Amino acid sequence: MTFEQLKLLSFTHSAIYLTLLTVWLVPGLEGAELVFGWAHGIGWILMSLLCIDAVRRHVIPLWLAVTVAIIGGVGPFAGSAGFVVQDRRRHPSTR
Repeated sequence: MTFEQLKLLSFTHSAIYLTLLTVWLVPGLEGAELVFGWAHGIGWILMSLLCIDAVRRHVIPLWLAVTVAIIGGVGPFAGSAGFVVQDRRRHPSTR
């Protein structure tokens, strides 16, 4: 799994979580809430395992994996923001 693939999965997980929050707020969407709740839970577990492996293979730094695995359970946006920060550190702009 490459850095870019993990970054894309992180943003996908954030989109699933945003959808979960939306259907949670709208009355009468309990079925969608269940589906996106499970998708978020499974996505968080998958992202955590993939990030642990990525740290072992030196694809991402430990701080990013901790952000995804620990904070990502309740706010996957932090993991997506972490990928943006790390991407900018890897490719600094030439000014």
